[in-house]
Amino acid sequence: MATTNLIDESNSEQTQVRGSVLVLLPASDPARLQPVLERLASALPAEELVVAVPGEIPNEVNGPVKVIAAPPSSTTWTLTARDFVTAQDMAKTCAVQTLLILGPEAESLSPAGIRDLAITVQTTSTDLAIPRYVLPPGAGLVNSAILYPLSRSLFSTRIRFPLPIDLGLSMPMAERLANIAQRLVSANQGDSPLWVVNEAAVAGRATEEIDAGTRELPQPKDSGLNVILPLVTASLFSDIEGKAAFWQRARITPPAARHWPSMSRAPSESAADVSSMIQAFRIANTNLQEIWSLILPPNSMLGLKRLARVEGDAFRMPDQLWARVVFDFLIAYRLRTLNRGHLLGALVPLYLGWVAGHINSIVAGGDPERHIEALATAFETDKAYLVSRWRWPDRFNP
Repeated sequence: MATTNLIDESNSEQTQVRGSVLVLLPASDPARLQPVLERLASALPAEELVVAVPGEIPNEVNGPVKVIAAPPSSTTWTLTARDFVTAQDMAKTCAVQTLLILGPEAESLSPAGIRDLAITVQTTSTDLAIPRYVLPPGAGLVNSAILYPLSRSLFSTRIRFPLPIDLGLSMPMAERLANIAQRLVSANQGDSPLWVVNEAAVAGRATEEIDAGTRELPQPKDSGLNVILPLVTASLFSDIEGKAAFWQRARITPPAARHWPSMSRAPSESAADVSSMIQAFRIANTNLQEIWSLILPPNSMLGLKRLARVEGDAFRMPDQLWARVVFDFLIAYRLRTLNRGHLLGALVPLYLGWVAGHINSIVAGGDPERHIEALATAFETDKAYLVSRWRWPDRFNP
């Protein structure tokens, strides 16, 4: 039987709490915390659970699940390096075998999804369990356009959401991630994301995707695209740069292990939204020619010029053109062709062009998931272009 104790930070007394699963939750008010605890209790045996909550434990919390206090942390919209350091420290204290880290708004996760995250790590050789969510077609498009196809093409993984907000970890994987995260914290980058899927690939750790159904996605305080896209793209580009020796070797992405539920085909964006995206792309195509020409080769510049002349619902960003654009921006980021902030800002209107074409495709009856998979395949097919530019950038100067 697991022993029950609380960590009371007010008097600095700490007693060991033992259990087989530790769940680290984000800081939350009691109204949000209690539903999460109830879902955890229905998903996993209460005697095997220890739940760590940053800061002081609210008096209103009740139920069979053991709750302990974790070091205070600033709640963000995604998991950060600091979360992984805290989770590993708490796991050592509690002597658990499995670790779950759940992000903000975890009360929207299904008990089945929570259970599968834990059980997959507990009962198989899996070191990293990542949820796959069913989202509306207009949600998570930075992931669909950039994060997923890049991670898949370079790290030979089919994990659909490579920047997870919930995950399950074995203790060896948790320790590896905490060591990497500690270096970021020491460099005053504790709020940086950690690219756990890429790290698992490099370490040769087994990763599995879990069907988590629908989930409410937390939004950052400043949710503007001009902030979010450069932030996550810069983080991924830096991680790719650091792992170049790994991803330049030829690898084959394994086939899909199962058929996943498709997203809804009803886009939330209106025709006016799509029109404004196309207009933003066209204005940038006129005003950013000088900057884009420092990054993109003539063929890509010609492709964008032709695309700017396409009207309305016929507007589509070709998959190969978009793959080349992202690869060339990655190269320019590595070479510091211009200020990195300005560089990634110049990617935003190009991304809006891709989104406009993606939505037009859905409105015309296309399957959004099939389009995203075709895009990822285009990235894989063109990987040799990126490797060549990476190794011999002067041969391909625009």
